[in-house]
Amino acid sequence: MKHPHFFGYGSLVNRNTHDFTPVHPSRITGWRRIWRRAAHRPAAFLSVIADTTAEIEGVIAPVPNDDWVALDAREYSYDRIAVTDDVRHPATDVRDISIYAIAPENAFRPDSDHPILLSYVDAVLQGYLREFGEAGAARFVDTTEGWDTPVRNDRAAPVYPRAQTLTKAERECVDDLLLRVRAKVFA
Repeated sequence: MKHPHFFGYGSLVNRNTHDFTPVHPSRITGWRRIWRRAAHRPAAFLSVIADTTAEIEGVIAPVPNDDWVALDAREYSYDRIAVTDDVRHPATDVRDISIYAIAPENAFRPDSDHPILLSYVDAVLQGYLREFGEAGAARFVDTTEGWDTPVRNDRAAPVYPRAQTLTKAERECVDDLLLRVRAKVFA
């Protein structure tokens, strides 16, 4: 039976943040990751914007019985956009694929009052490390725009609701990648 699928490019890459299976590493062309904040969110989160020159890695997973309710609630402030023809993947049970993006009229440049949460970055990069290795995590950083956004270090008391515990090696890799992009991490 064929199911609709989502393409995850941020925290949905981390299998520990959701129950959708099976997960398939995939690539999408025509989209670029960017840090944005939505009007109804207290922090900056990842979004995508159309860019014909871009290609990013992520994952796809099925949404059985077209039951988008839980995923749409998780991705509130985002629009669900059909991207079936833009995604390369190994799955055989795909009917169509959608991606979530903050609608342009609701997307704002992040600022110090709406920073990136380190607990969110940790969850995202843990997913990339586990799916694509250190090289994949580095590609994530290199293909994401907006690292000049302040990053709030909330590791001791995570604000992100799906925060993950990183191994020492994962934490060191995340910290090294943030240094590489000269992220402004503050307490």
